[in-house]
Amino acid sequence: MPALKSNPLLSWTPAGRAIVFTLAAASIWCLLAEFYGLCSMRTFFFWALLPATVLLIAMALYDRAKGDRRLWTAVLWGAAAGTAAAVAYDVFRLPFVFSHAWGLDGIVPQMPLFKVFPRFGAMLLNEPVEQTSYSLAAQLTGWAYHFSNGATFGIMYATLIGKPSRAWFWAIVMAVGIEICFLLSPYTRFFAIPMTALFVAVTLTAHVIFGAAMGLSIRRWWPKAPAPA
Repeated sequence: MPALKSNPLLSWTPAGRAIVFTLAAASIWCLLAEFYGLCSMRTFFFWALLPATVLLIAMALYDRAKGDRRLWTAVLWGAAAGTAAAVAYDVFRLPFVFSHAWGLDGIVPQMPLFKVFPRFGAMLLNEPVEQTSYSLAAQLTGWAYHFSNGATFGIMYATLIGKPSRAWFWAIVMAVGIEICFLLSPYTRFFAIPMTALFVAVTLTAHVIFGAAMGLSIRRWWPKAPAPA
């Protein structure tokens, strides 16, 4: 059965892709709003991120039901590729985080690269940012937010390239660009992270890995032709 004619604002058109990009970007803006004093992370979550996520899912489901499924497919596999890239990103950083515990002190230095995650959770749960011991709820919420960033970066990348045949290395360009923006933001000052040459080198390398994993994953998983409606 041929696909029904869909609204150009709710399908894989330049306008539809711009809307998807904007809605997906709400995830990272949830944190940036706190950094730049626009509003608290918790406030942004309830008044912007949560509605944006609902609208994004609704757009994807609408296209799946009544469109040509290109938007649905791009959102689905963009999110999957971004999540996979976030896993690769964290796996690369594990030896630095557990250098002492794993006896790797002579190979890689100990670095608190995961310290921000429970703080994300504390901010979303309206708890003090700095605590001696974070609750399980703060840990889980922070990690969930971290992976939501990965998933939405994948969706944003899908909207930028437009089709799966684009060269995958553009994902590395995007990932490194994101990290440079973070290094220039109040991120390190806000979380009291020393801006050392080693920190910059490790985080930039981690983002290169993130970008490569995202670009290769979406190129492999995103079908060149959507499934028939």
